[in-house]
Amino acid sequence: MRLLERMKRLLWLVVGVLMASPVCAQYDAAFANYWALRSYFNPAASGLDGLLNVQGVYSMQMTGFEQAPQTVLVTADLPLFFLNPNHGAGVGFMNDKIGLFSNKKMYLQYAYHHPLWGGRLSVGARVGFLDETFDGSKLVVNDTGDPVFATSQVDGKALDVDAGVRFSYKNLWYVGFSTMHVTGPTIKLGDDKVNEVEVGRLYYLTGGYNLHFRKPEYVLYTSAILRTDFQGWRGDVTARLAYDSEKFRIYAGLSYSPTVSVGVQVGTNFHGVQIGYAYDIFTGGIGILHGTHELILGYQIDLDRFKKGKNLHKSVRLL
Repeated sequence: MRLLERMKRLLWLVVGVLMASPVCAQYDAAFANYWALRSYFNPAASGLDGLLNVQGVYSMQMTGFEQAPQTVLVTADLPLFFLNPNHGAGVGFMNDKIGLFSNKKMYLQYAYHHPLWGGRLSVGARVGFLDETFDGSKLVVNDTGDPVFATSQVDGKALDVDAGVRFSYKNLWYVGFSTMHVTGPTIKLGDDKVNEVEVGRLYYLTGGYNLHFRKPEYVLYTSAILRTDFQGWRGDVTARLAYDSEKFRIYAGLSYSPTVSVGVQVGTNFHGVQIGYAYDIFTGGIGILHGTHELILGYQIDLDRFKKGKNLHKSVRLL
């Protein structure tokens, strides 16, 4: 049997398993540019450094396969200077499609930042809604009377809560811990509520260290993320070498996820406009051409109008 046909059957099998059992660690999408999406993976990062930070990400996994996962994420966060620069807030929207499932999430978040030990201790919380849709009209099964499988499009909604804590020390290093789906919501699908999706708690540990060289325009950014539900886990490590001049910033790097993938990343930041691209190659044997493409676009601007030169905005450094 050809590999493509095997993958198609595997994707249909995944659909059936998801309908019949709880969703575990893979409910949330993974992003190669996790290091840039700090306020998404940890609400405690909202409004850090006095920046308005707007980002959009498009991820297309297992390229070339039918019903392959596709994810769109849009986030924005900023400091609340009208309250106090130690307060931050953010909003976000995610649409994650895999097979016949479509998972949407909309949220609001808040963070408080407190100076501590020469750095900043941040705590944050997020409240949102999960919207799960399953298109059963496209499902082909032998027993159409089995109530486990919906035969039409069904959807459901549930309240979702996330929380996190983060500590950063100047422009050198940071560490953070966050919990997604604190309440462990159950999404009941359709009018009869026969099918449901259980969303388990997911824990993230993140960290990073910036290595500065004698030539100040060069910086090596290292970062890592570990996520687990204590049944399965995934880890990612990334290293990016950046050249930072007065007019523009460019970077190139490598990433590695044990037993999952290896990847490359490139990008630039020009007057606060960020453009980045990443390509991950799965190490499970599905081929170099069937990896994950990820594009990130962003805009950052300094909103701290309380310091000298308050009306003169400047571009910011890479995260």
